[in-house]
Amino acid sequence: MFTLAALLTTSLLVVPAADPPPIHYVDAAAGNDSAAGTSPATAWKSLAKVNAANFSAGDQIMFKRGGSWTGTLTVKWNGVTVGAYGTGALPKIGGPVTNCVHVTGANVFIGDLRASGCEWAGFELTGSNIVLDTIQADNNVTGVSITDESHDNEIRWSTIVDNNKMSVDDDNLPDDDSGAFGILVHGDDNKIRHNTISGSFHTSHDYGYDGAAVEIFNGDRNFIEYNKTADNDSFTELGHEEGQTADDNVFAYNSVTSTKPSGTFLITRGAKSHIGPVRRTLALNNSVNLPNGDGWSCDQGCGPGILKLRNNIVKVGKKVGYDDSFDTHNPADAADEDRGVYQGAVYQFTLGARSVKADPLYTSALDLRLKAGSPAIGRAERSGYDEDLAGKSLTGLSAWDSGAYQR
Repeated sequence: MFTLAALLTTSLLVVPAADPPPIHYVDAAAGNDSAAGTSPATAWKSLAKVNAANFSAGDQIMFKRGGSWTGTLTVKWNGVTVGAYGTGALPKIGGPVTNCVHVTGANVFIGDLRASGCEWAGFELTGSNIVLDTIQADNNVTGVSITDESHDNEIRWSTIVDNNKMSVDDDNLPDDDSGAFGILVHGDDNKIRHNTISGSFHTSHDYGYDGAAVEIFNGDRNFIEYNKTADNDSFTELGHEEGQTADDNVFAYNSVTSTKPSGTFLITRGAKSHIGPVRRTLALNNSVNLPNGDGWSCDQGCGPGILKLRNNIVKVGKKVGYDDSFDTHNPADAADEDRGVYQGAVYQFTLGARSVKADPLYTSALDLRLKAGSPAIGRAERSGYDEDLAGKSLTGLSAWDSGAYQR
């Protein structure tokens, strides 16, 4: 006779282990679309085969490293993982097509995949809750496009490089050129963290040069943190179309450098702009070195409800900052700026009480860590972040440094 305890123990012992999630393999060189696709030896070959499949949540689609496919990968399934197997270079999805990778599903993870040479986006996100991890996007109009309906996505530890094509570059209208975006954000509540973004730069009929590491248009509550950016025409520009908003975006602990003939750190607008107002933008603990460029601009109705700057270092060759309250002589209309270190040729804003005009003493033009004796050391207020751009802990300190790096 079995006791109740024995029956329970027996039933627990015979519960079968859950099956591992299905893995499907794709090999551009040796694959066969007539094969099962369930092992490297029976891998599929084409994007058409993958796009036509019916995957379920938990399924994994793995592309062989070193392979290259021309066309669009349409990730329309919820809850799937897309990645790579084998050794060698990242598997590449390439043009000429409009989008290399178009993600319409939700709760999707994509890692170790390259999207290159497309006529619009390397990765176009129209679904939500998507993670792009250790991907590469290059030689597109925009490396990653997050559309208006897409939200709560994360782009992390990725290389977004030389997305230097224009969607519009002509002299038909005086203010319509557009393109060369590292990441273009139209959606809300996205996190863009720990990426390398460079080469978003192109000549422009309208502006001379154009491009942005991260451009936000219609997007609210996005966090752009811990990114290393170089040789982009601007780090960020914000605006929105009529009836939309681009509010409460945060830029924190980013490094911004460039050797290009122009460049700007941050451009935002007040209510007098046809693409404003952009409310409550926060720039916190960023380090900027643009020897041929400008710092920040808050135009057409700036004010403390438009832009707040704290603990930043901005070293530029031209205009350090522009606040249109400088022209109206009304301090109440000024951006909320303090605890910054600024160096440049022209100042068109009123410095905060604890900000200073001085050489920040960067280690080098591209290494924006601080040398001993920097006026940025101990100048900052506590940011609320736990670590700096290099991963150094900020907890338990009694003094904090301006800029992206704690000495």
